[in-house]
Amino acid sequence: MGSEHSKNEERRSMVFLRKGPKLPAWEDALLAGREPKSLLKRGLRYVSLSLIMKGMTTTPDFLWGLHEVQKLNLSRNQLVVIPPSLGKLDRLVVLNLGGNCLKCLPKEIGLLRNLKVLFVNMNCLKEVPAELSLCRKLEVLSLSHNCISQLPLSFTDLTNLRKLNLSNNRFVQIPLCIFALRSLDFLHLGSNKLENIAESIQYLVNLQIFIVENNNIRSLPRSLCYISTLELLNADYNAIQTLPDDLYLLRRLRRIAWNPMDKGLHIAHNPLSRPLPEVVEGGLDVLFNYLRDKKERN
Repeated sequence: MGSEHSKNEERRSMVFLRKGPKLPAWEDALLAGREPKSLLKRGLRYVSLSLIMKGMTTTPDFLWGLHEVQKLNLSRNQLVVIPPSLGKLDRLVVLNLGGNCLKCLPKEIGLLRNLKVLFVNMNCLKEVPAELSLCRKLEVLSLSHNCISQLPLSFTDLTNLRKLNLSNNRFVQIPLCIFALRSLDFLHLGSNKLENIAESIQYLVNLQIFIVENNNIRSLPRSLCYISTLELLNADYNAIQTLPDDLYLLRRLRRIAWNPMDKGLHIAHNPLSRPLPEVVEGGLDVLFNYLRDKKERN
């Protein structure tokens, strides 16, 4: 009888557990006595681990023993700190820390010498450690939606960086170190507090996409017109009144663009002086002809 009662209690307990809140995958694995390595996925390119949206406020200790992981996703949690142990994962190629509550990154991030892609968007960063510049293989970096107002000068060492997103931060001017990043083909500085674009922008000779929408920029520099690779220039929602006469040199801009996703010249929602508003309405060819004629007259 006692044995039957115990079995009934066990069944009720199992039913209760099944109906209860589902454990995050990593907790479930550990409670089941499985090795943390069982969480790793081995794809064609990378050994990856995803702990996205697990409600974590701290990182689990077992994580730093998974030395073979190359792609790690810790995004959309509530992480406040990433410990120095991050430096142990020196095979990391892709690291996603987006959508957390991070106020800083550990200096040990500089030990990730194989890192190529880093997302730290939508956090609470006010600065970036200079040691990040030791990640010389870095190609893609997103620091958007933070509270950053400057970058360390050592960023000039990130010579392989191709895509940089600094949108929705607190930059008053474009950091000087950016102009040394000659491999950049994508630069997003939208929704900051920029008032001008330095003439040094011309040194970004491979830039294809340049976004500075929603700032306080009053004019576009003439040197911008010498970046022949530009395919998308978005200067919507600024304080621009005039356009440089040499803008017609940007021959890869195919049209006046109105859709944010389209390539071309975005110049809407600016207080352009007359007759520019009417000229822009005529399309890019009309605008370029107007600017070319204006230059010849002068």
